[in-house]
Amino acid sequence: MSTFPFAALLFDLDGTLVDSAPDLTIAANQMLAALGRPVFDLPMVASWIGDGVPRLIKRALTGERWAEPEPQLFLAAQTLYGQYYEAHIADHSTLYPRVIETLEVLREQGFRMGCVTNKAARFTAPLLAALGLASYFEVVLSGDSLAQTKPDPYPLIVAADRLGVALDGVVMVGDSGNDMRAAKAAGMQAVAVSYGYNNGVDLEALGATVMIDDFGKLPDIVRLEGRFLLSKAVS
Repeated sequence: MSTFPFAALLFDLDGTLVDSAPDLTIAANQMLAALGRPVFDLPMVASWIGDGVPRLIKRALTGERWAEPEPQLFLAAQTLYGQYYEAHIADHSTLYPRVIETLEVLREQGFRMGCVTNKAARFTAPLLAALGLASYFEVVLSGDSLAQTKPDPYPLIVAADRLGVALDGVVMVGDSGNDMRAAKAAGMQAVAVSYGYNNGVDLEALGATVMIDDFGKLPDIVRLEGRFLLSKAVS
């Protein structure tokens, strides 16, 4: 298996660290039921995850990936969804196997770590806290932290800058085409997990350096080798 020395790791959240589809599905269906609209099963809602909650809501309202619902309907739906999901953000969401153990190993090995997600900040921070992940990340960028979201590379570039690590010293770990495209555009290597919500997309074709089926394999394929690649001069 390929190995490469890097100094920082950036992680996607939904579909990479956390299986959040159950709670996202329940929130979507509570919203739809309140609006008198048909509900969807978990596989369908899971296929909509990855582009932020506003887009997930629009997909639930229209049944299409990129259609736009009537603006007033969307605003009402967004309020209903937010109220329910915020109150039940981790009722049924779970960490994927070996996530905590692996983050512990990576931290002990000296890696700096950040989380870059398209999930809104009002949902990101509570979910990280509820599942015991918050302490592992020096930087957390959510879908509304900046003007751009993945697949734009800018959130990854900002995260690397805040960690003080050069772009070629960072690995992005994610489950979707958005993660792979963002990493490639930022000049970063990427590790793709085979589980999650990739909807059958060929992540290796989109730039993944390595594909893993077990989060616990990460320490086997990244190496710190006693160095940090700093983007700023240090005294």
